Amino acid sequence: MMVRGHWLRIGLLCILPLAPTSAPAQTYPNGPVRLITQQGAGGGTDVAMRMVTEALGKLWGQHTVLINQPGAGGALAARSVAEAAPDGHTLFLALASAFVVLPETQRNLSFNVNDFVPVGFVAEAPMAIAVSPTLPVSNVSELIALSKKQPGGLNAAVSFRGGMPHLTTELFASRSGAALTSVHYPGSAQSVSDVISGRVQVITEGLGGPVGSGQVKLLGIASHHRLATRPDLPTVAETLPGFAASGWYVLVAPRGTQAPLVQKLNEDVRTVLARADVQQRLADLGSLTRSLSPQQLGDFIRMEQNLWAPVVKRLGLAMSQ
Repeated sequence: MMVRGHWLRIGLLCILPLAPTSAPAQTYPNGPVRLITQQGAGGGTDVAMRMVTEALGKLWGQHTVLINQPGAGGALAARSVAEAAPDGHTLFLALASAFVVLPETQRNLSFNVNDFVPVGFVAEAPMAIAVSPTLPVSNVSELIALSKKQPGGLNAAVSFRGGMPHLTTELFASRSGAALTSVHYPGSAQSVSDVISGRVQVITEGLGGPVGSGQVKLLGIASHHRLATRPDLPTVAETLPGFAASGWYVLVAPRGTQAPLVQKLNEDVRTVLARADVQQRLADLGSLTRSLSPQQLGDFIRMEQNLWAPVVKRLGLAMSQ
């Protein structure tokens, strides 16, 4: 099932060839830069975003600030950037849900993805599948088998309805046949606590939070390859071929941002993310990065939309306008 047509004909997926650096790009930035995100303050993702924001500010020699603007499934933050001047001084540090959930659940937005131009991939956090320490399983195959045998299946804690942990849980259940029922929590702290105690049996989350602390039993990571930091942790794809799922965040700019400026921003993001200390800190937070051009980023977003839109539609998710 494809994402609705007007979301696939988006400017962020169709970057024009990059021209030589223009004068505005050469002098950028010439004032403070705001990176607006729908991510709430606190948690591993916010920490990583602030680290990258600080590194960019030092590179640019300008005051650069991350502004948390959660609400309406990301629509508030997205609208703030969509309405900003396309001069690179207001950018959207967007979570995956802004592109794969928002367009499917809020039909009357005052903007669409045509309002954004892809700049750079920042980071992704592969989703991990873990279980209560007392659950008698030691791998993904045994989890699937037990869920099918258990009367009523197993309960799976997800920290946010419509977030990537929720979507990953549903996609995993659909593809594996596992009998899992999502139990929704407002945050990961309480959900992990209930899994540790055995009140809920399964959890899907990134490794950057409590799930990676060793208090729950990790069964698999939904990355394409085993992580260098966790070589003993199997991928889910070793049991369920082709399965991969990550929470991710990217930098995009308002529609109309000139290609030379986009090129400079992309190069600056890559420069910051290539630093060994930044990569190590991201790894410590359970995140990875990719070096993508704006065009490659647009292709990546389209691929993710095609993957998750059917899941979102099947779940019948709804968010406030």
